Amino acid sequence: MSTNSLLQLQSPFFLGVNYWASHAGTRMWSDWRPEVVERDFRLLADSGVEVLRVFPLWPDFQPIHRLYGSQGMDKGIRFGEQHVPDTEAGRAGMSELMMERFVQLVELAERYKIKLIVGLITGWMSGRLFVPPALEGRSILTDPDAIRWQSRFVTYFIRYTRELDTIIAWDLGNECNVMGEVNNREEAWLWTSSIANAIKSADSSRPLISGMHSLIPSGNWTMQDQGELTDILTTHPYPYWTPYADFDPINTIRPIVHATAESLFYSGIGGKPCFAEEMGTMGPMVCSEEVAAAFARTSMLTQWSHGLPGLLWWCANDQTKLEHAPYDWVACESELGLLTEDGRVKPALLEMARIKQQISELPIASLPTRIIDAVCIINTEQDHWGTALGSFILAKQAGLDIEYQFEDQPLKDAPLYLLPSLTGVSGIPKRRWEQLLEKVHEGSSLYVSMDGANMLNFTELTGLKVLNRMRRGRPAEVTLHDADESVNLSIPAAFRLVLQAVHGEVLATESDGNIVFSKAVYGKGSIYFLSLPIELAMAQQQETSYRPQEHPYWKIYNILKSSIVSHRVATIENPNIGITEHPAEQDSRILVLINYSPEKQDGTLQLHEGWEINSVWYGEVKANESVNGIPLSIDNNEAIIMRLAKK
Repeated sequence: MSTNSLLQLQSPFFLGVNYWASHAGTRMWSDWRPEVVERDFRLLADSGVEVLRVFPLWPDFQPIHRLYGSQGMDKGIRFGEQHVPDTEAGRAGMSELMMERFVQLVELAERYKIKLIVGLITGWMSGRLFVPPALEGRSILTDPDAIRWQSRFVTYFIRYTRELDTIIAWDLGNECNVMGEVNNREEAWLWTSSIANAIKSADSSRPLISGMHSLIPSGNWTMQDQGELTDILTTHPYPYWTPYADFDPINTIRPIVHATAESLFYSGIGGKPCFAEEMGTMGPMVCSEEVAAAFARTSMLTQWSHGLPGLLWWCANDQTKLEHAPYDWVACESELGLLTEDGRVKPALLEMARIKQQISELPIASLPTRIIDAVCIINTEQDHWGTALGSFILAKQAGLDIEYQFEDQPLKDAPLYLLPSLTGVSGIPKRRWEQLLEKVHEGSSLYVSMDGANMLNFTELTGLKVLNRMRRGRPAEVTLHDADESVNLSIPAAFRLVLQAVHGEVLATESDGNIVFSKAVYGKGSIYFLSLPIELAMAQQQETSYRPQEHPYWKIYNILKSSIVSHRVATIENPNIGITEHPAEQDSRILVLINYSPEKQDGTLQLHEGWEINSVWYGEVKANESVNGIPLSIDNNEAIIMRLAKK
């Protein structure tokens, strides 16, 4: 089931923002001004926004205080000095006034046909912890009393509002894994399970969104556990804050594909749909408004073309005039809006609204699933995100599309398996390794790149013999022996393997002749081995991704592409242009070509015999087909969407 159907949205791609009132930020509930909220909603709706993520600030809605007697004896819970009333709200510690204000907000949203996602436990926001006074100083995620009051909060809140159709989903809360520390994965699971069960027992009709960020495949807060306990996973993919993502200009390939790559990473390993719940450029110290618009346009098109259901920008309004924490703590929190305080709509929102309209007007209800060429298997001991990001960029530059899984998960079917930058003495679990080799024996291809790892039956599988091993003091200077040309690559690596060919085909060597890249036949399939962690080299270095001609690492993946029987009917050989191909009905294909460069890019579209361009839905194709293909020109950070059909 798609995320949009889970969210009860008919839109082929939803456009939304995270919302705090323009006049008050996090103080919007204590300084409630419905006329300001209505003005905000009107501006947002008029600009194409259809979904808001809203936040009932925890201490405002559950304003409980704990009174103490002699020697710190607990004397019970009150609202300040007042006894809590003998009502359902009182027993839950909830403010009826705040609940009434929230219903007003829902009614205003309904008036402007805006749907709401509610971040329930809003205890962390923009760098500040917000908790009820009764729970200050406690471990919010592990203390039993803190969990009890959170469960009461979500249960009462949902029962009070569950009949309001404008609310389309519940969210655990805003980045709740930042509210406190957990000692282990079991504590993280228990907190999530407690709150998720309370939410679902109060309302099982709406999907539950994770609301978490910074998840990993192994550790305390995992994608797998969030996928088990919630219905939709989320990323908060700001290049500014995410490792390796801010190395390059914001309108180049690495920051642009970040939201897509990370969301597919979460979804593949967590086993649930995922979308970018918060994204943005982090304001005018990162780029101009015009560059932000180019980033927003290209990132949005990338997310849509890779099957993500929509996005939420951070945030609705600038907050430069607020004088309370956290806005007087951190300068970068104040200019992140799509609207200025005086109501000016910034170019990023104008551009996303335009793209949203273009997508809505396409002659298809939704974009069919893209063709997947390879499964990327992530290893326990490696740099998970660096490997995932590097693999995605390399694949995209080579014209491949990948999906992810973790090493202990059942193998997905694929013509090509990637084991990128394999790390550690354990390799991958033997059971999965043997299943993987069986897939190769039956005809799939396997690619393994190495970051000092161990690999079972190395010589038998790769056709190479290890003569020696040592640590490197400098990058490997590599020559790739391509059929058409020799390509020089400088690849940093921690280890050097001195290798001898036994029966493998040598594809690349170092300057002294040492083998680094090879191919060996295994049953009906092939095994490619690279002794260098090129995915980490791509991710962990600056400038590697947006200067592909100077750092042609993608040529390695280009060789992998030639090893598989592809179901694609279209290719374009320009590493700055990404391509996704979507099989549609009646012997047709939809192509989305995206220019990930801030400069105009040219390329030649090659179509299999018997296929032709049927119609161009977005962008321009000026030239007719020639014997050498169809020449295309795509403006900076723009795209072409077309339909192919059999002649």
